[in-house]
Amino acid sequence: MKHFQILFFLFVINLSCKKPENPENKLSKFSLNCEAATASASALIGESFIGFFTVPYSGGDGSDYNDSASISSTSVTGLSIILQSGSLAKEKGNLIYNVSGIPTTSGSANFAISIAGQSCNISLPVKSTEFIQYGTPFSNVTDKQDATIYQVNIRAFSSQGNLQGVIARLDSIKALGANVIYLMPTYPLGILKGINSPYCIRDYKSINPEFGNLTDLRDLVDAAHSKNMSVIMDWVANHTSYDHEWISDHKDWYLQDAAGNVLPPPGTGWNDVAQLNFNKSAMRLEMINSMKYWVYKANIDGFRFDFSDGPPVDFWKQTIDTLRNIKSHKLLLLAEGNRSNHFTVGFDFTFGFSFFSQIKNIYKNNLSVININSLNNTEYLNATSGQQVVRYLTNHDVNGSDGTPLELFGGFKGSMAGFVVVAYMKSVPMIYSGQEVGTAYRLTFPFTSANINWNVNPAVTAEYKKVIAFRNANEAIRRGTLLSYSTIDVCAFTKELGTEKVFVVSNLRNKSINFTLPSSVANTTWTNAMTGASETTTTEITLEPFTYLVLKN
Repeated sequence: MKHFQILFFLFVINLSCKKPENPENKLSKFSLNCEAATASASALIGESFIGFFTVPYSGGDGSDYNDSASISSTSVTGLSIILQSGSLAKEKGNLIYNVSGIPTTSGSANFAISIAGQSCNISLPVKSTEFIQYGTPFSNVTDKQDATIYQVNIRAFSSQGNLQGVIARLDSIKALGANVIYLMPTYPLGILKGINSPYCIRDYKSINPEFGNLTDLRDLVDAAHSKNMSVIMDWVANHTSYDHEWISDHKDWYLQDAAGNVLPPPGTGWNDVAQLNFNKSAMRLEMINSMKYWVYKANIDGFRFDFSDGPPVDFWKQTIDTLRNIKSHKLLLLAEGNRSNHFTVGFDFTFGFSFFSQIKNIYKNNLSVININSLNNTEYLNATSGQQVVRYLTNHDVNGSDGTPLELFGGFKGSMAGFVVVAYMKSVPMIYSGQEVGTAYRLTFPFTSANINWNVNPAVTAEYKKVIAFRNANEAIRRGTLLSYSTIDVCAFTKELGTEKVFVVSNLRNKSINFTLPSSVANTTWTNAMTGASETTTTEITLEPFTYLVLKN
């Protein structure tokens, strides 16, 4: 009996010492101070919001609590909050509620919260950020699967090195067959710690006087639209210059060390730019609002997002949700990154870094051409609904660091054999300023030392036009089912859609190759897509060094 009493006594002591799993109705002195609740930022009407509320309390006792159920906003709908799990600090502390969603109207979004017998309302202000639309939104933005992108390096593009110099050559870009013009950054550049980089942005809402003004950009966009071409702007979301006004006005929007010094992007060596802090909701909203500014102010058709592997995935989700909510515009969104979650959050395009590396090694180190087959799977991981990888033989980065297409891919013939693979196999092709005239010299950073000579190599330009024209005209190339027959030396494949079928074979070696045709292609009469001549295949063809053949039924 005594043993039973002792055990019972110990059991009662143990129960009295155990923390409750949830503080609800357990705390007699617990009190919320909703009047002192603060939000991390104001929400903006129609824009995806990710932030939090801080709600002070008193009378905590260390009890643990779990995530709450989602609480929807009233008055202004579209937002919801969830209490983060944690422990109630003794005496005083703060509850953190995560907030997310897209508010439908301006005003105050109200939330009724309740914990430990305490209930009250907290409110989040929602502001209007509607801009006045310049011009008429372009109604014929190309579908992502049909795009051929032309990258304009404004500084090297003309003797003027400005937007008017680009306008003067829009007919040439159109004649090449491109339907999306991608402008490198047009914004004012940082001077403090700056190295004259176009990617060191001092002001997201202005035009660099070096390139012109807002009227010049509008004139360029208007002229491109009149020629049925879309225009996308370069956007640097990960960092700004050190003399951006945000540094002085909102230093907390930046990554800092223990001494409060603003830091460059970690591990990059980019010491001219300051790393933004994506934990700051207000910074995110201002960044996204700045993007919207150009959609309305200049009527642009999307963005190419520089270093998109830097900012966190939830920032891109917030950005894309907001931009897609601009119902008057169809926007093309290109991630200069290769994280597979870029497709998941809704980018139209990612960057073919791996493809460029592989094809460079195919030419330089005799890597097997068959390696491209695996890239056609890995680079498209998580891609749905026609999302595409952008592939290229050159761009502003690799042109200066690695070499021109002529240097890397066996001169004129070799680079054209490679471009056929870029344009036809499985990607959206991108052409860089001067590539189409076979520019033999590198356009090196910061792109002020040389201009493109547009009067050289007309035969190269004519060949680029033929290759691109067939892509634009043939739906099987752009949307058809791919079946690869590649070998160690030759890239060969069919693209098929409905009754359309195309056979492409490109010799990526500087030697003659005998290639055995697949049975589905052999002993068939075709039309040569480049010449229009009729060709009947046998069981084998001989491909001269760096030659290609494109046949259609």
